[in-house]
Formats: sequence, C-alpha cells, structure tokens
Amino acid sequence: MRKLFWLILIAVFAVAGWLSWALLTPVEPSGQIFVMLRPGFSTRRIAAELKNAGVIRSQQAFILWRYIHRGRSLKAGEYLFDKPANIVDIQKRLRRGDVYLHTVVVPEGYTMFDIARAIEDAGLGPAEDFLKVAQSDTALISDFDPSARSLDGYLFPETYEFSRMMTMQEMAAAMVKQFRQVAAQIGLLQSPGVVHDGDPAGYSPHEVVTMASIVEKETSVPAERPEVASVYYNRLGKHIPLDADPSIIYAELLAGRYQGALHHADMSFTSAYNTYRNAGLPPGPIANPGRSALEAAMRPAQTDYYYFVADAQGHHRFARTMEEHNKNVIAYRKAMRGH
Repeated sequence: MRKLFWLILIAVFAVAGWLSWALLTPVEPSGQIFVMLRPGFSTRRIAAELKNAGVIRSQQAFILWRYIHRGRSLKAGEYLFDKPANIVDIQKRLRRGDVYLHTVVVPEGYTMFDIARAIEDAGLGPAEDFLKVAQSDTALISDFDPSARSLDGYLFPETYEFSRMMTMQEMAAAMVKQFRQVAAQIGLLQSPGVVHDGDPAGYSPHEVVTMASIVEKETSVPAERPEVASVYYNRLGKHIPLDADPSIIYAELLAGRYQGALHHADMSFTSAYNTYRNAGLPPGPIANPGRSALEAAMRPAQTDYYYFVADAQGHHRFARTMEEHNKNVIAYRKAMRGH
C-alpha cells in the first residue's frame, strides 16, 4: 500500500509539474504569427489551431485550463502572436477578444476605387468585394440622398481600424457613420443649402457633397477651397459648364478606361460625369471630400471669379474674365518651362 501511495504521489507531482510547465511556460513565437479563429470553433479546434501555429505547448493543457476556468466565451477573430505568452495569458486574450486590427487610411479625395485597393492592401479582402458594396448598398444613405448611385462622397476620409471578422458592408457602414457625424457637426444634414449672392441657393445634401468632391479634387490647399467653390457656383449660376478635369477622370474610372493621365481627346468622352460636355453638376460625387471641402461647398467665398488655374507652386490664380484667365495660363506655362 505504501509503495502504491508513493507511486500515486509521484504521478500526481509529475502531472502537476507537466501541467505547470505546459500552462505557465511562455512560448516565444518565431516572428509575427497570425491565427484566425472562426465563429463556431470548439475549444478543441481552437487548441489545435494554436498548437499548429506554434504558440502553445499543449492542446490538452489548453483544453483542461479552459474546462477549469469556464466563464466568458473565447472570442472569434484574427489574433497576432508576436511576444512570449503562456496558455493562461492567451486564454485571457481570447476571452477579451483582443483581436488584431488592420489599419486602413482613407485620405481626402479618395474614390471608392482607391478605398477598395486600400482595403485589399490591408489584407481585409478583395477590392472587388468592397466595390460591389460601394456601388450597390445605397440604402445606407437613402434617408438624405435617395438618388445616390453609389456610396462615393459618403465614405468619409479617416484612419480606420478594421478586423478580418468584419464584412465589407460593416466597413462601408463605419465610413458612412463617420460622414454622418461630421455632417451633423457642420450642419449639412440639418439645414442643407448654401447662401450664395445673398440668396439661399437651396442645394440639397447630394448637390453640396457633389460640389465638395470636385473642390476636394481641384485643390489640396484648404484656404483656397471656398474660392474654388465660388468659381463653380458662379459658373452654375450662369449655366456655364464646370469644365472640371477630375470629373472626366472619374467618368473614365467608372468606365474602366482611365490610363493615369488626361489627354485632349478625353474632354469629349461621352458620360454624364463629363462636365465639359454637360452643364451643371455631375450626377453624383466624384470622390470622398473631407470636412474642409464640405464646409467650402456649404459656405463658398463671395467672389466674381469664373476661372482658375494652377500657379506651379501648389496654389491657384483666379480670374474674373477669360482675358485674365488666359494671362494666368500663359504665366503658368512659363513657370512650368522654368521648372
């Protein structure tokens, strides 16, 4: 009996020692290791995935510790393991749902095509999947833009943190939610319309965002945006075509034929978005404007400018007449030859 007792005691100590080693000894990953734990995975499947990835020492120890510490569920998601950790630490992370987040940067002026590529580059899924959502899920904005052809204009420029468990619809909804927050702050959705020449112009949110998208693409200088907006509103008021190059680029992007540069022949490209051939605003936004461009479109400067051209130094020269404008164009060309 005594011999059996000692054998049992030794076995208990051996198991306890092994369990302590398996549970508490940290495993150092070989670099950055990503593990995707999908919804519906059992504890056994989770343990197997972690063991196969080389981030835990024992599947059995993981399962036993989970059995002893039943509480909050282990959260599905993508996890990054790049630091030494033991099973106890790892289960705490899984209960917290400390999933890895991918950063997606959406600069001002990005189109839905640019955003789709950024999402793909971040490892969150194919660009075409996001484009399908951006081009079809207009119900997200139907309350204030029932005529929207896509979500372009409402995917607000910001730095986002998305997990691989999120759907493309959820990512697009997060961008639209950010747009709504900014629009509410500047009063775009509460009292749409701009005051121009002292009279309420009554532009809808759709029209204001469309104008803001053109302004955004025309200048990166915030201080110039109200003046650029004034040029386009003045041209609208006189029924003069806007002649906005970015609208042609967008038309060609939609048609899948943009080659990275505009040529003279492109100005006659047949599209409702071609503001050289069609007077008035294009059918919808041609990019996603930031706050400053939205504010410029809501509150343009009061000017009598009808033209503007770059000055070769990152700014623009504005003109009231075609004669003034032609002089500015000549000055720009001379400056460019000088460079």
